[in-house]
Amino acid sequence: MKLSGSKIILKVLKEKGIDTLFGYPGGAVIPFFDALYDDLDHFKVYRPAHEQNGVHAADGYARSTGKLGVFIATSGPGATNAITGIANAYMDSVPLLVVSGQVANTLIGKDSFQEVDITGLTLSVTKHNYLVRNVENLEDVIREAVDVALEGRPGPVLVDIPKDVFLKECVYKGSKTKYERKFKVPEEEYFNKAVELINKAERPVIYAGGGVRISKNDELLLEFAKKADIPVCNSFMGLGTIPRSNKLSLGFVGMHGSLETNMAVTNCDLLIAIGARFSDRVIGQPNKFAPSASIIHIDIDSTEIDKNTYESIPLIGNMKGILKKLIEKSEEKDRSKWLEEIMLKKLKVDIENQFVPENILNNINEVYNADTIVATDVGQHQMWTGQYWKFNKSNEFITSGGLGTMGFGIGAAIGAQIGNPSKNTILVTGDGSFRMNCQELVTIAKYKLPVKIILLNNNTLGMVRQWQRMFSNARYSETDNYDEVNYQMLTESYGIKGYRAESLKELNEVLNETKNINEPILIECKINIDCSVYPIVPPGRPIDELLLNG
Repeated sequence: MKLSGSKIILKVLKEKGIDTLFGYPGGAVIPFFDALYDDLDHFKVYRPAHEQNGVHAADGYARSTGKLGVFIATSGPGATNAITGIANAYMDSVPLLVVSGQVANTLIGKDSFQEVDITGLTLSVTKHNYLVRNVENLEDVIREAVDVALEGRPGPVLVDIPKDVFLKECVYKGSKTKYERKFKVPEEEYFNKAVELINKAERPVIYAGGGVRISKNDELLLEFAKKADIPVCNSFMGLGTIPRSNKLSLGFVGMHGSLETNMAVTNCDLLIAIGARFSDRVIGQPNKFAPSASIIHIDIDSTEIDKNTYESIPLIGNMKGILKKLIEKSEEKDRSKWLEEIMLKKLKVDIENQFVPENILNNINEVYNADTIVATDVGQHQMWTGQYWKFNKSNEFITSGGLGTMGFGIGAAIGAQIGNPSKNTILVTGDGSFRMNCQELVTIAKYKLPVKIILLNNNTLGMVRQWQRMFSNARYSETDNYDEVNYQMLTESYGIKGYRAESLKELNEVLNETKNINEPILIECKINIDCSVYPIVPPGRPIDELLLNG
């Protein structure tokens, strides 16, 4: 059976169980969208206002569902607009397939209209990429690209396809062999040493990262932590892998981690890192991070071992198998005194009735406390969300961790809502981030997505302003947003209801009015321009040297 390149792509995607696509048409991909027109009984297609946000939507869809996110972009500016989204997914290990159109084979290398070397441009921010110049290779490449994006440590894969390859026909072969993932097995010597250290430790801490979420091992993490009675701190990307309400959960560690969490890591005698990459925002000064601890590092990616730490015991391989074996071999312990010692350092701050981020988020969390996905943009509001929201599951938190992409949130929230139509999806954003990509309100309105947008508006680029105050002698260069925007009028121009609150009383009135409506809304919370994120560890300092106020 002969099929066009476009139909071959769709056939492979069907074979792989993919039924949701994000994309933006353009000249080079007209043949693909033409073929897609005949297949809309299977595929649901979502078009954003801008390609960057379309990739973010595919990203949010992938993170919240565990499935592959797929985005289709045209050549030239369509493909370059997608690069930020691709880089964002790469830094956070999100499985994406990005199919980009390219000028026809005869025009490549001639500075043709809307020609750009997108495989060259994305080489450093993709797990792998391909330029397919022959239709006979297309079927195998698409199938392999899907597998590569999902296997091992996931990531984005780009396939660049010239326009004539979409049109040409060849025989569709079909899948002959089932792809099977192969995992390394930790060396027995390292595993036995790890078990010995776990059973002997008096002050152990588990450091759980985004790898636990990606591999869907929340339950095994909790089972291991409970049996060995070990408190769990998270990387920012790992929040939700243990319910925040669990007594063993310490929240996240690092630059904006709590005092008790950072001190627990500093004073521990064993740190068990599970699917975490020891980023600079976590460890601060490397040689003073968990300075007296042995480190066990469980990961699927051997390149992460000792990248930012020293002399870890590596357990490389399938996390599920490793955790099951650790649960079997580790001794049941009572380490309640260690947990009590940790919690003695917990700070208590009197903020009763104040219209501050902690109270705002706690009140919203009380209303949306079950089956809720929270996406954020990047900045102070992101850190406040990580500090105060009580996440129950790992796929409930969608945020840009590695790249720190302002404007990420609205696209990610769109993708998360599409992938989870029966759940509440909340976007927590700031005025700086929201202004970057607020044109996607048209996408929310078009597809009637009931996303709830919480806008913490302090009329400034809050995190940058905080750093300018703390580290640049309060020289507020190009951070304040004095040009007031009427966000209620903005959202209402898209047919989306907008609300504004300047007190907890007003906020609670809005929440009571809107909590049961199944439509998108925006709630703007006006907060003080000098609201700051504390604690904070100054850059390059050890994580126990926190500043608790400014």
